[in-house]
Amino acid sequence: MTQQPRALVVRGGWEGHQPVRATELFLPFLERHGYAIRVEETTEVYADAGEMGRTDLIVQCVTMSQIGREELAGLRAAVAAGAGFTGWHGGIADSFRNSSDHLQLIGGQFATHPSKEPGQCGGGQEDNYLPYTVNLTALGREHPITAGLADFELETEQYWVLHDDLIDVLATTTHPVRPWHPWHRPIVSPAVWTRLWGAGRIVVTTPGHSLDVLENSNVRTVIERGMVWATRTASAS
Repeated sequence: MTQQPRALVVRGGWEGHQPVRATELFLPFLERHGYAIRVEETTEVYADAGEMGRTDLIVQCVTMSQIGREELAGLRAAVAAGAGFTGWHGGIADSFRNSSDHLQLIGGQFATHPSKEPGQCGGGQEDNYLPYTVNLTALGREHPITAGLADFELETEQYWVLHDDLIDVLATTTHPVRPWHPWHRPIVSPAVWTRLWGAGRIVVTTPGHSLDVLENSNVRTVIERGMVWATRTASAS
């Protein structure tokens, strides 16, 4: 890693997740920790091999949208070579639905966020705001990203995530059985996970739908610690 770590913040996609305001919540943290920060409004930078090779941390906040073949190849190559990769909510777990290679890179994909009882739904985003618990796993209670935190409550979108076994789950959330939903037993989804990819580290935090959730002290701690943990280490240089 260079003496001053370099962070690349890439934001865009669906405006409902307020990618500009959401990422700007974390720029002061990166500045305080000595990062040189570059902010990009598109994923075109991922195709710049020189820039990606100099980047120690990639913070992605791009919900849905699409990504070019060369851009995605550049992102995957950078992470495999040691760049950290992190993000929250749809900005990483619901990016580029057309890309199986992005899905493989992060190891999990948003599938849905269950809603309230139909009679309580009015057609807005709040229809999917449910109270739920984020439960730390045994690994999460010891991991640098989540050590010292306790299980915590949120009322926001509760992500149902399809995932593979290469992720290391630091926290989970359980979708209960409700009469208006078609599943027949509680479903446990990862809420926070890490993934080792080549020499790189990946951190995904699923809470973060709105600014108030990102400002929750537990969510913010996980995201900020995740940035530091994911950043390229000297051994990955």
